[in-house]
Amino acid sequence: MLPVRKGTRRMALRKDDSFRIGVDLGGTKIEFVALERDGAELHRHRIATPRHDYEGTVCAIAEGVKEMEKKLGRIATVGVGIPGTVSTQTGLVKNANSTWLNGKPFDKDLSRALAREVRCANDANCLAVSEATDGAGAGKHVVFAVILGTGCGGGIAVDGRVHSGSNGVAGEWGHNTLPWMRADEFPGPPCYCGKNGCIETWISGTGLQKDYERATKTALRGPEILARGEAGEPAALAALDRFEDRLARGLAGVINLLDPDVVVMGGGASQIPRVYKNVPGRLKEYVFGKEAETPLVPAKHGDSSGVRGAAWLWPLE
Repeated sequence: MLPVRKGTRRMALRKDDSFRIGVDLGGTKIEFVALERDGAELHRHRIATPRHDYEGTVCAIAEGVKEMEKKLGRIATVGVGIPGTVSTQTGLVKNANSTWLNGKPFDKDLSRALAREVRCANDANCLAVSEATDGAGAGKHVVFAVILGTGCGGGIAVDGRVHSGSNGVAGEWGHNTLPWMRADEFPGPPCYCGKNGCIETWISGTGLQKDYERATKTALRGPEILARGEAGEPAALAALDRFEDRLARGLAGVINLLDPDVVVMGGGASQIPRVYKNVPGRLKEYVFGKEAETPLVPAKHGDSSGVRGAAWLWPLE
């Protein structure tokens, strides 16, 4: 059990339920943001993540929150986005690629360290909540959020609140098999989860790079592939076309099952402009009934959406 750091400095602070702190716990950095009731940003800062140090991670977040509260003179509600989920059966973190969190009662330990309830959610669900609250999905009933970065994640917000499901894995889009797999795609690349052909192995920045490398025997980063495509290189254009077709197939599966009002995309690979031009039309090739007018839009808050969504895990009443 983690120690509680006692002190008197918080006694002078005023509790303010309209003041929210969000924390985005990443593998290399921890980002903090403080938001007013209207979403105005009061303060933001980042620190390095104490990698492979569970107690150090909990203490770093607790100290970061306390420092922000001291600076702003108020005690806030606290929400944290994590690269995994809290099991509904055990209360312990599972599926985190920051592996030192797995099997730990992270939300309980952090709540104890801060002497108040702390809400935790998967980082992709935080993106969905952020964009549903005051972003590209504001006012929409069901928002499906996609993170296309090193990996591929998904999250769901219903009426601005996280929908995590009874097993805590709702929205884990990246660990389903790529739909309608072609003969030359089967069985698909191995995934760290132990399966083959997961959407994450195809539709991600890493997936695009590996696909280009398989076709050309040349290893390039995503921005380099995009630049070559813009310059008209046939191999790069073919790789981008395959990426868009696979993204359309993956999203068609989501639409067939969930039929969200909007799909909001974040992460590095979501910043490819041609995706928003080409993929919406291709959805009709795969969605049941050949009708698909689902908007596909970039996250309004960009890289800030995850940490803002963590703050909005305490919604406005």
